[in-house]
Amino acid sequence: QKILEKYHDRFTLQWEGVIGNMCAPSQAEWERLLTNCSAFLFYGMERFMSHVLLNWLVAMNIPKCRLVILLDLVRSQQSYQRITKSDVHKSCLRIALERPIETAMLLSLIGVGSVIAPQWYTSLEENAERLETLFENLLSFGKTTGQTVHILQR
Repeated sequence: QKILEKYHDRFTLQWEGVIGNMCAPSQAEWERLLTNCSAFLFYGMERFMSHVLLNWLVAMNIPKCRLVILLDLVRSQQSYQRITKSDVHKSCLRIALERPIETAMLLSLIGVGSVIAPQWYTSLEENAERLETLFENLLSFGKTTGQTVHILQR
């Protein structure tokens, strides 16, 4: 929340989304947010793809979305229990499609220009640091996505 408030006035006058953990967005809300954005940020628990329906996502065409930033792969006891219950009903192939590389490929196939995402599990604190670095470099310094990713890799 602090990071969003800090960068609210820089190129973010039209930011829209869902913040908080009181309710999960519906599939219709995910679709509305993804189809009406030029950039999409997911900052949440577990795998992004565990929150959306695969059949729904692959049927989308979102060429207006130039950048997706996924700050996911954070695990808590509660999120682990939720994902374990959910995964029981999924095939091995479906679970494999939720991995970071496969998620980036699926997003690319539906029209997303660039995807920034971690490839391994992390903590909320580490993702907060990544978000701060991303916003600072993209919004304050005007660096390109590639330049910003190189900074994150250091």
